[in-house]
Formats: sequence, structure tokens, C-alpha cells
Amino acid sequence: MGQYADPAFPAHTVAPSLLTMAEKKAFLLRIDPTLWEQIERLAQVELRSANAQVEFLLRDALGRRGVLSKRSVKSSKSGPGD
Repeated sequence: MGQYADPAFPAHTVAPSLLTMAEKKAFLLRIDPTLWEQIERLAQVELRSANAQVEFLLRDALGRRGVLSKRSVKSSKSGPGD
């Protein structure tokens, strides 16, 4: 994990949506082009990047299944301008 200006807040306590790109896991995703178009369209409506939209949708789905704690899901919700 990267360095933060305030050592009182180490990376493991920072909300996932506040992590820098270098601190997030990068991976290649093969996805149906039609599904990707829908994700891009939804991202545009919700003022997010397509990558942020995918992460949002995954966190939402995991939260609904009880895999993530409600706190993790709430901390990842981001508003316009993400």
C-alpha cells in the first residue's frame, strides 16, 4: 500500500473509493461488448468512469449477497464526479 500524508490513517483504514490507482488491483476483464456498452452508458448517467461503475456494481452485488459488510459498501458509495 502507498504512503499517505497522515500516518494516523494507514491504507487499510481508508475507504476503498479513496485508494489511488496504484493501490488498487489491476486486472484484465473480458466482457461482452453489449454489456460493456450498458456499463458505460450507466456510468455516464451516474457521472462515473466506466471502471468506477464496474467497481460500484461489484460492491453493490457483494453487499446484497452479504459478502461485504454494510460499512464497506457504504464507504464505497460515491457521488457525482467520481
